[in-house]
Amino acid sequence: MASPPIANQIRMLRFMAGEMTQAELGERVGVTRQTIAAIEQGKYAPTLETAFRIARVFGKPLEEVFEWQGG
Repeated sequence: MASPPIANQIRMLRFMAGEMTQAELGERVGVTRQTIAAIEQGKYAPTLETAFRIARVFGKPLEEVFEWQGG
């Protein structure tokens, strides 16, 4: 199975933000905990809006949260 085209640092950033839960992040971004879990695990690529919202929660540029690994 090929690796997902978009990697992310969400798990590490949540840990560094006082061990924020997936549910807390989802609430702040406006998506479900399940959506955050799927994005974090690379099973689902977020919409551009959701990606920017996640980056904003952590006060990071988009490129520090998500990395495009496509060919």
